[in-house]
Amino acid sequence: MKTVMLLGGTKGVGKEILKSCLKKGYNVSFCGRDAELGAKMIKSLKAEDKLYFHKIDLNSINGIEDYFNETIKRFQKIDALVLYAGITPVASIVDTEEDLYDQVFNVNLKAPYFLIKHVLKSMMKFKTGSIIFFGSAHMDYGQADRTAYALTKSTLYTLSTHIAHHYAKYGIRSNYVVMGWTSTEGELKLRASEGISEDQLKSNAGSIIPMGRMLNPTDPVPAVMHLISDDSAMTTGSIMRITGGEYI
Repeated sequence: MKTVMLLGGTKGVGKEILKSCLKKGYNVSFCGRDAELGAKMIKSLKAEDKLYFHKIDLNSINGIEDYFNETIKRFQKIDALVLYAGITPVASIVDTEEDLYDQVFNVNLKAPYFLIKHVLKSMMKFKTGSIIFFGSAHMDYGQADRTAYALTKSTLYTLSTHIAHHYAKYGIRSNYVVMGWTSTEGELKLRASEGISEDQLKSNAGSIIPMGRMLNPTDPVPAVMHLISDDSAMTTGSIMRITGGEYI
């Protein structure tokens, strides 16, 4: 019986991963700022014995250790850590204010880093574990108005390969999934604020992405489930691009 810990999990691809884990019979801990939403998910999925939700604001690391401790208290062990949560602020270098910079680095980089700190110790004890980073095609240099976001995603790739190299001796694997342009709730909300409808967005994306459409929230899930599973026992330090052929 595996236990999967999610950073995020209430929306988008994270929610789809959670549901796929339940279908496999895995225990899942997930987190977010909306306790009511977390409770509704657990009730609607009828999985009170398999799910644990932890309320947390990733702008601060104050609740990170508590989230780890409560997950261990509930399920005893963490077999896989999926680092999905992240924000994508719109700002170029010249438009970036300090508070926006701090926010994106806190959520996208600092929170995962300190959660990994605790989870690694547990995985080292059991001499097994899989860590899965969610990256972006922005990791290489990014669009002009995604500068801080691009920096966090490239640094997460460095962190993934660092873990893969230095913690393999403990049976711990670390891999980086590059997720392409995806029709998540956050993306749809962002585009709506710019006056772009969902149909327009998908049409625009289809003309840019070589495979002719943007990703839906279930497209990255099979790759993540493979990296969670024992089928990927010798896969570490890898980068998997699920982008429909899109490279920035």
